[in-house]
Amino acid sequence: MSSGDNRPTPESLLAKLKEGEQAKLRVYIGAAPGVGKTYQMLEDAHLFKKQGADIVAAVIEPHGREDTKALVGDLEQVPMRKVEYRGVTLEDMDVDAVIARHPAIAIVDELAHTNIPGSKNRKRYQDVLELLDNGISVITAVNIQHLESLNDVVTRTTGVRVRETVPDHFLRRADEVVNVDVSVDTLRTRLRQGKIYDVVKIEQALNNFFRKGNLSALRELALRQVATDQATKSQDYREREGLQQAVIPEKVMVAMASRGSAKKLLRVGSRVAGRLASDWYAVYVETPGEEPGFIKPSDHAALQENIRFAGELGAKVVKLKSRRVADALIDFAKREGITQVVFGQTSRSRWQILLHGSILNRFLREVRDATVQVVPVETKELASPDGGKKEEELQN
Repeated sequence: MSSGDNRPTPESLLAKLKEGEQAKLRVYIGAAPGVGKTYQMLEDAHLFKKQGADIVAAVIEPHGREDTKALVGDLEQVPMRKVEYRGVTLEDMDVDAVIARHPAIAIVDELAHTNIPGSKNRKRYQDVLELLDNGISVITAVNIQHLESLNDVVTRTTGVRVRETVPDHFLRRADEVVNVDVSVDTLRTRLRQGKIYDVVKIEQALNNFFRKGNLSALRELALRQVATDQATKSQDYREREGLQQAVIPEKVMVAMASRGSAKKLLRVGSRVAGRLASDWYAVYVETPGEEPGFIKPSDHAALQENIRFAGELGAKVVKLKSRRVADALIDFAKREGITQVVFGQTSRSRWQILLHGSILNRFLREVRDATVQVVPVETKELASPDGGKKEEELQN
């Protein structure tokens, strides 16, 4: 079910486990539901068990697929946590119970899952990080459309906005990323046979998300993601072993506003950083009109959401204080040696630019060593901290 014969074997993961104390993370990634990620994890789990590994299923989501349910077999399962929510009893992974059981390896399905409100962690990937911090190695699975930096790309490609996402830095934490791949025709055949969704959803899925064009694009994204991950890990290994001179890392900065949504810019920044750098910055400028006591509650709420989202993606959030946004951004970029910058841009008339000036143009004139990427954004998504001007005036 994986692409080619390069899928790491259970023996290789067990060997890695013995290399040191740190828990290991393996992520199975696929182009879409139904490629066989859960099935592959369970097959490997039984191989681990035969080799004497202490392995448990922390959470398995068979989605009604009988062959997947049967494959669980005698694999030890940690009981799920039952929670009453709005008059309904729901089940979720019991992180504390898994930690108390403390196996060598835990299988955690549906990585992008959002936990029941009131849970210890908001997202399942955060549960996984907690298991790793407690010395438990994890094997988990996710579809490519749930990777946060690809959210806008997937929306444009498929017309579907994926709500549950996993930040890119989680994938960078993985010791191994494995692509579980099947052909587009095989996947659509599985769908027609009722092996992915209920019968009533089959035709709708075939004509929407599971169109051939969509699946081909998602499959390519998954293959590229795994190839990028492998190239990054190979480069890290060569540098660590002194096999070649270390390359001076790129420094990435996203210039986000203090008002309005910056999620699209942050996703692009995360994607650029994932290819070129280990660290990146989400930078905003607080002008006098946005200091505590002056900033509007709605703007403050939007800013806090941007900060939270940037942190989830792995950015270092930097607040600068200045009356002039351009001055602060230019000074920061020069001081930190920024080499890659992401700006947002909306449609503006030539008259607006002449009247209010352009921060982007100033930045291009004064920071000549940086590569600037301009991302088209909706005007309504942006607002400006620069003396009350609209955000479109800030970003252009």
